[in-house]
Amino acid sequence: MPPPHAPPMLAAAASLRAAATALAEAGGDPAVLHAVLVKTASTSRAAYNFLLSRYPPPLSLPLLSRLPFRPTAASLTSALSSLSSSSPSSALPLLRRVLGASPALLADGPLSSLLRSMPPSLAPHVHALAFKLALSSSPYSASCLVTLYSRSGSPTSARRLFDEIPVPDRDPVCYSSTIVGLAQNGQYEEALSVFAGMRSVAVDSTMYALSGALRAAAGLAAMEQTCGIHAHAVVVGLDGNVAVGTALVDAYGKAGVVDDAVKVFEGLGHERNLITWNAVLSVHAQQGDVQAVVETFNRMMELGFAPDGLTFLAILTACSNAGAAPEAEFWLEAMRSKYNVKPALEHYTCVVGAMARVGRLEDAESVARTMPCKPDVAVWRTLLMGCVVHRKVDMAKSMGQRLLDINPKDDSTYVMLANVYSAAGRKDEEAEAWIAMRDSGVRKEGGRSWIEVRGQVHVFVANERRHEQLLEIYDKLNELLQEVEKLGYKEADEGSWHHSERLALAYGLISGAVPSGKVLRIVKNLRICAHCHEFFKYASIAIDRVIVVRDVNRYHTIKKGACSCRDYW
Repeated sequence: MPPPHAPPMLAAAASLRAAATALAEAGGDPAVLHAVLVKTASTSRAAYNFLLSRYPPPLSLPLLSRLPFRPTAASLTSALSSLSSSSPSSALPLLRRVLGASPALLADGPLSSLLRSMPPSLAPHVHALAFKLALSSSPYSASCLVTLYSRSGSPTSARRLFDEIPVPDRDPVCYSSTIVGLAQNGQYEEALSVFAGMRSVAVDSTMYALSGALRAAAGLAAMEQTCGIHAHAVVVGLDGNVAVGTALVDAYGKAGVVDDAVKVFEGLGHERNLITWNAVLSVHAQQGDVQAVVETFNRMMELGFAPDGLTFLAILTACSNAGAAPEAEFWLEAMRSKYNVKPALEHYTCVVGAMARVGRLEDAESVARTMPCKPDVAVWRTLLMGCVVHRKVDMAKSMGQRLLDINPKDDSTYVMLANVYSAAGRKDEEAEAWIAMRDSGVRKEGGRSWIEVRGQVHVFVANERRHEQLLEIYDKLNELLQEVEKLGYKEADEGSWHHSERLALAYGLISGAVPSGKVLRIVKNLRICAHCHEFFKYASIAIDRVIVVRDVNRYHTIKKGACSCRDYW
């Protein structure tokens, strides 16, 4: 017991220690502790709050009305602290009970506890409640609301709410939740903007903020941004954090810089977990480096890590990108028979892709038809792509019809069918594909490409008309066209002259921000077309540079006229 005249803080601490001791002696049963407090007529707030935190909410909330003192917001926070985000269905009834019994207790702490467990679909409604309680701009509640909006797929609302928080009140949690939420919803530039704003006002970086910013940089394949965030992580001492380190591995890998990704991975040493191993496996897989993937997998197994579905997805992705069909079949069988991991749809899709890549289209279709899970759009699109590359027109028509049966508005299917008919000289059927696309009201998705220059991402569309250096870009592109024609390149389609990826390449060359001899990195939101792919191979010779293009399907490392995809993508 504390001395008779001990300061309140010491008395509370002593009461809390006594409560913890009693709970331990009771084998962790809060009911026994409750009995002790009642028997001794205790009025310790610390002890009762400790008890409230150990009871589940259905039991702790009724206790609030029977406390030997007037309950406070701290008491309610303790009562709600065991509420789990894994059971959001219980959060709403609890909120109703609190509002009905003691609405005045809904201060920042209790409301935040409830918001963390609320179903994301209720974000606008609980936001309105927080507004009525004058808590919607407080750091704790606002951070939880930002997360809730992000989980509901409403990043615009999340960003708007963040902007409503007064700048002096924005703490590391506010920034972290916003950066992570925006990155998770594909708002990469917005996430990086918030991260830059956080640094400009000297708010401390957290592992969550850094990981979220790196996820955004990975989404843009922004090498300079990744390097800058990496340097900042070193300065604040978080570069050795496993979450940050894993995000760095992913970001460097998404930028196509395998060596730096591996260097970060090796630097994490004993901090590496399965997620980190899967990340570095994915880096090699994206490049189709089966040997590196298998060697890394063997190292992982020697250290005692148990592989999961993502581990084998990386291995099979490498096989698919490399066209290593026998290896893909081997690993699909090994994962279930040797490692007891059940293959999922995405694993079978990789096997289908590996077979389609090398022209084993009938075998690939057989896998699609006999696998234990129902084929989805990705499976049939993979087969259709194989038919386009290997000019199997009749089979392409069948695959295309399957895709259109699933989604009649799929623009890429019409385009691929038109392309395979065109390559086979079947002009009537090509025209029919374009007419069917038009009659179905389907428009081809607009292509966008971007390149990072001095830490800023420049986005281009075909026939760009808005860039401030427009004339210089087109002059450089025309100059490049003349140079590749001297090397023997023949432009088969004038409509592709000013495609977005070519404009991004031209801007990278005139900007001067990518020094001579350095790699030019371009990202495209769609599949790079065959004309531009061929153009880039000649361009790599004309400018004597390595060009890395990350399109929606894979990485293309183009060097001295050859591409790592071996003209299959």
